[in-house]
Amino acid sequence: MEHPVIRAVEPSEVQRAISLQVMAFDADPVMRWLWPEPYEYLTHFPRFLRGFGGGAFEGRTAHVTDDFLGGSLWLPPGVGPDEGALTELLEDFVPEPARSDAFGILEEIGELHPLEPHWHLAFIGVDPTRRGKGTGAALLRHALARIDELGAYCYLESSNPANLSLYERHGFELVREVQVGTSPCVFPMIRVPR
Repeated sequence: MEHPVIRAVEPSEVQRAISLQVMAFDADPVMRWLWPEPYEYLTHFPRFLRGFGGGAFEGRTAHVTDDFLGGSLWLPPGVGPDEGALTELLEDFVPEPARSDAFGILEEIGELHPLEPHWHLAFIGVDPTRRGKGTGAALLRHALARIDELGAYCYLESSNPANLSLYERHGFELVREVQVGTSPCVFPMIRVPR
C-alpha cells in the first residue's frame, strides 16, 4: 500500500486533473453506457465531469496525488452539479433511449441525497496503472479526515459495483440500487458523521 502526497488541484492544473478522470473512467459501466464509442466518450465525458463535479475546482475541494495518478472531486455542502450544463449535454449528445433513462437516474439520485448538509463525492478515480495499490483509499482517507473533523455527512453515487467494497470499508452504506430502463445500476451511498 502506497502513501501518496495528496493536495488540492491548482487552477492551472484543472485540465490535467480532468485528463486523469478521463483515464480512470474509461471502462466505467455508466459512462460507457452513455458514450460506448471511444471518440464520443473522449469528447463528452470531460464536459460531463465539469457539469457534475466542476464545483470542486472552484471551491478547491478537488484533490490529486502529487504524481497525478489519482484524484477526487468533492462538492462541499451547498454546492451541487450544474444542472443546466448536464441537461444540455445529455439532450445534445446522448441518443434515446439512454437519454431518457439518464434523466430518470439523475432524478432518482437527486431524491436520495441526505437532507442534512453534506459533502458529495462527485468523482474519484485512479489511473489504470495505479489501481489496487491503495491510491483510492488514500484519497478517501485524506478527505474524510477533514470531513470527520467537521462532523458532516458524506454522499456518493458509485457507477461501478466493483468499487462498493472500497466505500463500505470507509464507512459508506448503500441506500439502494438505482436502475432505469437500459441503464446499468448506480449505487447511492451515505456516510454518517463520525
